[in-house]
Amino acid sequence: MGGIGSGNRWRFGTKRTTNEFRAIDVRRWARDGLLEPGRRFQWQWSVEGKQTGQIDVQAEEGRVVLSYRHKRRDQDWQSEEYPVRIVTTGCNLGGARQWFLCPARGCGRRCALLYGGVIFACRQCHGLAYPSQREDASDRAARRAERIRRKLEWEPGILNGAEGRPSGMHHATFDRLALEHDAHVARCLAGFRQRFGLDLKI
Repeated sequence: MGGIGSGNRWRFGTKRTTNEFRAIDVRRWARDGLLEPGRRFQWQWSVEGKQTGQIDVQAEEGRVVLSYRHKRRDQDWQSEEYPVRIVTTGCNLGGARQWFLCPARGCGRRCALLYGGVIFACRQCHGLAYPSQREDASDRAARRAERIRRKLEWEPGILNGAEGRPSGMHHATFDRLALEHDAHVARCLAGFRQRFGLDLKI
């Protein structure tokens, strides 16, 4: 499977993040009807159209069996095959949802996502942080400003400045969002100036 998650668990004193690891999502598999007992399928990952990894999956009653190969640096390919239990819980508004039970020894935590390493395991077992946990104040401000720019249908990129009110948006809503946007941009640029010594203006 290409050494998913191999190497150092820590880098520059910070945890690696979930978006650095390939993941399997029980919600996606359930939605696509892949968890029917007896179903066999391959799950693949790709980057820019190039396949970067795959696993074989056998769906059984109350579990899936994962089969794949992985490789650490300077080591031979190794094969892995093991079951991952699945449990079902009811939803407050009706229906049901499935969960993986983390197969790492001593865990068994209920989770929707498992992240690939030597074995697929939960975020906590791999010691992963969410990308947002690695952000500082200026990063958060930039992300929030970009979110508002999408709502306002403005060109992405806070250095592109402000644009007009989208058609159909109330003036009060536009004024509120524009003020929030400008406040986030000001915080972001202040952080960048402090971090990099740059005099960024819009």
